Amino acid sequence: MRLSLPPRPVVVVPEDSGLIAEIEAYLASLPAPPTPPAEAARSPYAVPYLCRYGSVLQPWHAEYPLPHRTLAQRLTRRPAAPVPVSAAAHLRLTSRYLTQHGWLQGALWDAEGRVCLLGAQAAVLGHGYGTAATARTARAQVMEVLHATGRPVGSPDEYNDRPTTRQADVHRVLEQAALRAARLCL
Repeated sequence: MRLSLPPRPVVVVPEDSGLIAEIEAYLASLPAPPTPPAEAARSPYAVPYLCRYGSVLQPWHAEYPLPHRTLAQRLTRRPAAPVPVSAAAHLRLTSRYLTQHGWLQGALWDAEGRVCLLGAQAAVLGHGYGTAATARTARAQVMEVLHATGRPVGSPDEYNDRPTTRQADVHRVLEQAALRAARLCL
């Protein structure tokens, strides 16, 4: 019986192998990703394009089905029933909507499609995700987070419009409120 030893590992440092230079040369040879026209980028039906790293851009509501009208709703000309979402999901959708359409201070929305925190919540609700009760619960969670983190304000909109508030701050508050809402549902 012959005992064989495993082969010794070959240690290659990326700088020595030329791997980094090869990857950089390959990436430089790729064509620039197509930039969609501004109107197509804002359309909810725009086809996502592949970025040069292989990721597909997703619409803000990608994980949830689109609201659709049943035959009875079409015959009676009623709007589609809202897609049921939790308060945590509503807050995450609000954050994604802000990311895709842009953030604004001092107004509900502007001509470019940017929205404030309240405008994003209204847009999520208007697109058929959740009910007014869901939005109220979500806003209460945002208020709880703001007060718990030492930012007492009269409303989330007041926090949104403060000169010291940045878009990242709004996203952070929305994520903390979504985590809090998810814990309360368990």
